[in-house]
Amino acid sequence: MPFSQDDLDRIEGAKTIRIETSRVGGPAHSTIIWAVVEDGDVYVRSWRGPGARWYREAVANPEVAIQIRKERLPARAVPATDPESVARASRGLERKYAGDPAAKSMVRDEILDTTIRLEGR
Repeated sequence: MPFSQDDLDRIEGAKTIRIETSRVGGPAHSTIIWAVVEDGDVYVRSWRGPGARWYREAVANPEVAIQIRKERLPARAVPATDPESVARASRGLERKYAGDPAAKSMVRDEILDTTIRLEGR
């Protein structure tokens, strides 16, 4: 089931969300990340690159969840490394976090391949 428009609005309106990941068969844990909505798609990217625990776990076990305030939404993590998805995610990050000095670090060339699209389920 895709994210509802209300879900997309909450994701876009939240400065940060939590992503809940786990190794296959392992316990879940959550990490605070940035998320953007561009043209109805939810994108996240690993600031720490491919070595970040949440990113490694989401790639290995794409059944994840996101938490917005106290609401938990099941999702599927889909690598989105095609040029169009990377550009959309970067645009969204630059737009949403324009006033944050860390925004430039989220569009560094060396982490673009960690772009993930989250699909509601």
